Amino acid sequence: MAEYVVEFGKDGRPIEPDGRLDAPAFHRNHQAIRAVLQRFFAGKSGDVVEAGSGTGQHVVDFARHFPEITWWPSDLNPQHLKSIEAWRAHAQLPNIRMPLRIDLSDPTWCPEMHDGSGPGALLAVFCANVIHIAPWRVAEGLFAGAGRYLRPDGRLFLYGPFKRGGQHTAISNAVFDTSLREGNPEWGVRDIEALEELAANAGLSLHEIVEMPANNLILVFGRSKTA
Repeated sequence: MAEYVVEFGKDGRPIEPDGRLDAPAFHRNHQAIRAVLQRFFAGKSGDVVEAGSGTGQHVVDFARHFPEITWWPSDLNPQHLKSIEAWRAHAQLPNIRMPLRIDLSDPTWCPEMHDGSGPGALLAVFCANVIHIAPWRVAEGLFAGAGRYLRPDGRLFLYGPFKRGGQHTAISNAVFDTSLREGNPEWGVRDIEALEELAANAGLSLHEIVEMPANNLILVFGRSKTA
């Protein structure tokens, strides 16, 4: 298992016998996130990859509310993959596929993206609370893969805390960033402008910034008009 992987769900309810983990952050933010996605997903269908699904709770909530979309959860941590599959089995929703083992530091992501057993051209990629608790190469791979696999009208939704113009948007984010970097110097709250550079290299551009509760943002990337 890669050293940068963080395990979610240990600070929530006790682990269920079937392996389902519970992340308190899911209960705090899932409705606000879903409301943003609703604006884009309304009336659409297609394949969506959740990059770094963690416990698997978000993908179940999304699949329940967006039944016309086929959801492909993913992660690298074995405990997360077990939890995702347990939540999928518990939910019994027909539009959630088996979790993919995606290493985002690899720009090709996983074999299933190429061998016909995975999703087709993607309507969207959703990624929450990943790139600040991982080395920069994970952000690089995330954008490279999104640029490769998104269909022409596709979107990359990136949720979490971000810096703007090199500055934190809240004192709490600055404190959080310091704690992350003290734990691992390769981690940290990322700057939007640096992410825009990664996007440009992948043929994407920043289409929208959505303010979210608790000093978080959703960054929405899509195909560049010149791509």
